[in-house]
Amino acid sequence: MLISGAEYALRRARLMAGLAPDSLAIISSAGEQLRSRDTYFPFRQDSDFLYLTGFDEPESLLVLLPGRSQGDTLLFCRERDKEKELWDGPRLGPERAVAQFGLSDAFPIGDLDDILPGLMEGRERIYFPMGRYAHLDRRLRAYLQVIQEAPSSKGVPEMLDLDYQLRELRLLKSERELDLMARAGEISAAAHHCAMLRCQPGLYEYQLEAALLHSFMDAGARETAYPTIVGSGRNALIMHYCSNKARMRDGDLVLVDAGCEYRGYVADITRTYPVNGRFSDAQKAVYEIVLAAQAAAMEQVCVGNHWDQPHGASVEVITRGLLDLGLLQGDFRELIDSGAYQRFYMHRVGHWLGMDVHDVGDYRVQGAWRQLEAGMVMTIEPGIYIPANDDRIPLEFRGMGIRIEDDVALTAEGVRVLSEGAPKAVADIEYTMRHGRDLLTR
Repeated sequence: MLISGAEYALRRARLMAGLAPDSLAIISSAGEQLRSRDTYFPFRQDSDFLYLTGFDEPESLLVLLPGRSQGDTLLFCRERDKEKELWDGPRLGPERAVAQFGLSDAFPIGDLDDILPGLMEGRERIYFPMGRYAHLDRRLRAYLQVIQEAPSSKGVPEMLDLDYQLRELRLLKSERELDLMARAGEISAAAHHCAMLRCQPGLYEYQLEAALLHSFMDAGARETAYPTIVGSGRNALIMHYCSNKARMRDGDLVLVDAGCEYRGYVADITRTYPVNGRFSDAQKAVYEIVLAAQAAAMEQVCVGNHWDQPHGASVEVITRGLLDLGLLQGDFRELIDSGAYQRFYMHRVGHWLGMDVHDVGDYRVQGAWRQLEAGMVMTIEPGIYIPANDDRIPLEFRGMGIRIEDDVALTAEGVRVLSEGAPKAVADIEYTMRHGRDLLTR
């Protein structure tokens, strides 16, 4: 289920086709990140660089030269080194990188200062990810100074940000990308299922996190897409809570927001369920509103609708539900127009998803909401978060945080839910938590 060399080549060709004539594009790999003293975090490649090359090593640079007769795709990377590879693992090296990834040529990264300024000289425009990597910014400034001071200089090229062109390319996923995201969703949904089976009063939040991580890795997903959120009780009111150190109490809900990364693509799933396996009446009432809001939002995910329509549908269902419960008072339409519902629902219904959990792509185009197209992947994640210290709110609702999130791909055939394996109906959650082993063997 790997991306083919032909697909990487097509991505590079599409990017170059959108660049101005007589230009050059530079895309840098990520660098290794120091964890403590002389140890490093596991390396994670820059998403743009990985999207264009498939090359998963640090200290690398891709240079694209549209229209260059001697070859339009050049890679600079580390050379083979037997001693360093003994300690840190194998390197591909320039020669093998050319063959494996269909590049025009590759050079040692140590030769960059000798080669790149000459490639830049005479070009009218240089595209690169401005401000992302300070070392690249400094290096390019030094090259421009050399070019400007050369006796034959005709001036320096215009420097342009490459971000927009790459955002547009990455927004629409290929069939192979959707397959990888479906696998990430499948692994992540199974992990949520395992966490439900593990959950019980008295456990710590990090013990549910451990069940999720074990399930991810056991299925071949070595990394999480983002820091795992396991927020029980009032911790569910913190949007990006990830301390995961509280003991879970009988009668509380737990909000679990977790997804894996699989071969460069991510999942993002949230489930909320009772620690003891059974919803109280108040918990069930609020949960059903959120579930209905998600269903209403998903109905609006279709080709031709715009980005804001799913969110608007979720707002209407949540506002009506909060009115029915007495948590909001007033005129339905005025509560929406004034944003009064945001006291309980303060985020959007979703975001783009892909190689990054908050993936690239504009939500507005020329000031208008973007129209939805086949190939887009997004989350649908409405929520209700009820303050814990508000005496105006009935006691049984206070401190409750509920979010339900699924990953949705829009295809030519319709909507494809990539995370449907994680139970979310009240009856399914309660049955899973009481008789989960029976459900798994059906």
